Amino acid sequence: MKLTRKLVLARAKASDLDSVKKLNCWGCNLTDISIFTEMPNIEVLTLSTNKIVSLEHISQCQSLTELYLRRNAIESLSELHHLKLLPRLRVLWLAENPCCGQDPLKYRLAVLRTLPQLHKLDNQAVTEDELAQALEEGEEIGAPPASLTDTNGVAEPQQEPALANPLPDIESDPLHYCMEETNKIREQLGMRPLSREKFPSFSSRDTGCSLGRKSHVLDAVLLLLKELDPEELQVLHKAAENRLRFLQRRDAQPERTDIIQH
Repeated sequence: MKLTRKLVLARAKASDLDSVKKLNCWGCNLTDISIFTEMPNIEVLTLSTNKIVSLEHISQCQSLTELYLRRNAIESLSELHHLKLLPRLRVLWLAENPCCGQDPLKYRLAVLRTLPQLHKLDNQAVTEDELAQALEEGEEIGAPPASLTDTNGVAEPQQEPALANPLPDIESDPLHYCMEETNKIREQLGMRPLSREKFPSFSSRDTGCSLGRKSHVLDAVLLLLKELDPEELQVLHKAAENRLRFLQRRDAQPERTDIIQH
């Protein structure tokens, strides 16, 4: 799927591309993101859970400070060379891409050697010690091959890469599904996503719910409760009461209609 001007403006609720500062395209099945060559002012970009293979067009986003790319199809760390052209980039989430490999430390040091300006990588703060280690021991990453894109600048189709660590099946991994739902809600609220390590071990089985989308959404909401302050909890409580009254009135409506008809 191609990310178009129309889709960008609709999601960002903007009138033109130059005014777009934040964009969330989580889970849009995107493969073509060439539109970003026309968006130099964007600052926060969420492209997680898509099918992106190249970061070439993001190199034009000179104002970018935060980039979320987890769960895409980026096969080589050489794509990070395109991000070296972004002087303001401070936050990068690249986890769960094929390029991450089997050795987390090797991967992290290689990324930080290539992008030493990062303050946070994969939702984990970069320390001075590991940055020094990365500059000394991190693997030097070569530039991507020129053949990666066609004459139109659009990424050419590639064979589906084999993941070193296959992603868990959503339906067979309730915690993973719950993470997806939680982080989707967090992104919509302007909150930072959480890593798997930050999630408690409870799942739908602990809440007495059967497996399914609604039960995982419930888990996601329960996780978010821990981060709300008393004032925010009061707002949530009031919204829940209003929703419950609406559902009760809706469910009672057929009964009143039957009485009138008879």
